[in-house]
Amino acid sequence: MWTADEIAQLCYEHYGIRLPKKGKPEPNHEWTLLAAVVKIQSPADKACDTPDKPVQVTKEVVSMGTGTKCIGQSKMRKNGDILNDSHAEVIARRSFQRYLLHQLQLAATLKEDSIFVPGTQKGVWKLRRDLIFVFFSSHTPCGDASIIPMLEFEDQPRCPVFRNWANNSSVEASSNLEAPGNERKCEDPDSPVTKKMRLEPGNAAREVTNGAAHHQSFGKQKSGPISPGIHSCDLTVEGLATVTRIAPGSAKVIDVYRTGAKCVPGEAGDSGKPGAAFHQVGLLRVKPGRGDRTRSMSCSDKMARWNVLGCQGALLMHLLEEPIYLSAVVIGKCPYSQEAMQRALIGRCQNVSALPKGFGVQELKILQSDLLFEQSRSAVQAKRADSPGRLVPCGAAISWSAVPEQPLDVTANGFPQGTTKKTIGSLQARSQISKVELFRSFQKLLSRIARDKWPHSLRVQKLDTYQEYKEAASSYQEAWSTLRKQVFGSWIRNPPDYHQFK
Repeated sequence: MWTADEIAQLCYEHYGIRLPKKGKPEPNHEWTLLAAVVKIQSPADKACDTPDKPVQVTKEVVSMGTGTKCIGQSKMRKNGDILNDSHAEVIARRSFQRYLLHQLQLAATLKEDSIFVPGTQKGVWKLRRDLIFVFFSSHTPCGDASIIPMLEFEDQPRCPVFRNWANNSSVEASSNLEAPGNERKCEDPDSPVTKKMRLEPGNAAREVTNGAAHHQSFGKQKSGPISPGIHSCDLTVEGLATVTRIAPGSAKVIDVYRTGAKCVPGEAGDSGKPGAAFHQVGLLRVKPGRGDRTRSMSCSDKMARWNVLGCQGALLMHLLEEPIYLSAVVIGKCPYSQEAMQRALIGRCQNVSALPKGFGVQELKILQSDLLFEQSRSAVQAKRADSPGRLVPCGAAISWSAVPEQPLDVTANGFPQGTTKKTIGSLQARSQISKVELFRSFQKLLSRIARDKWPHSLRVQKLDTYQEYKEAASSYQEAWSTLRKQVFGSWIRNPPDYHQFK
């Protein structure tokens, strides 16, 4: 039906054609990360789907985001007009929420075809059954999914990442995919460790025993079982011997890729020991800041949450019969571990129980593409050769949504690019995907629907503030409370006074 490479290629082409130069990295000097949501529509008749002649599907990018930064907690604002987190995955998801709002408007006003059809209850909608959504990221998400073992090979030129590495409760790991200072940083190709390993990041998951053959079609790919012990965090260095024993040839774990994401208060911390013992896996982490600590959870943690609560958020849950889940995640060419991705996005939450109707831990397909993003750090590093100056992350973030009005949004430091101190607080100084603007779009949608056609959750009480609307989405809040109690108890939540705007 579709392959990981097809998804990656579609996103790279969309980035090159549909996104303007503004907000993109300066050639040979800056790099960025890319994420997107792709809508996949299956034909009505799947009867002819055979191995020899697979069914052709329609693929469309419906949201896209770039970015590597997030603001420190001292810069957060209580009126919802700043983007706290501008990592590509978060930008793409917020852009996706804009798309969902537009599609709900089409459904409610009956003006055009929509991805939604009426639900069984009054005033709510559900996704058409011929549609699924696939999330693409040019790099593994920061935090737990980027904690990957480095293996040394004496007689092989490649460095595979093996199945059962993350399943073994006695293995500890880390990742160099994000460095302190609000940027994610791939391994230095000139470092002694990298030279010793002769690492080929794009091939990292190719040799996985019983793992996914990432170039195959979606229907043929297997993610593999997940051990109940994956999310346990009592991992020790002694277990590295186990990895050495299961590795073919004379492979052994010599180090781990390190993540700049810090353990949240209340979680067991990293040991900080040299080599493979540096990190503990499975922990909640917060994105780093330059001196000013952030309150933004890692992308691994946020994506694990989306896999239980959906991507739509609390506001849109008022108008939906079911959460909007991702069916698959595709990662571009980069250092990669199938087991680390499974553990971070699914395994930590797999035993969550007693969720309200419609919510559940999804059987997310996780795949990797062989295609490298041309403006990734490693690609730019390879091309720039001996160019003067250091390579730095691009300071801007780009948001794009498949909506008719103002689909593009370019920000820096959480505000539209070009915002000055004098204009902060004005309507012009708001990103289209800021909390306050998404809330305004939601209220605008409600204004176009007759009040007697509103869902029950919005009719039973008078709601005023952003916080009140979010809290009134009772099934979503119950699911989020259950997830926190059972798995994510240390999740950093912003105080209610940051959500009191109207």
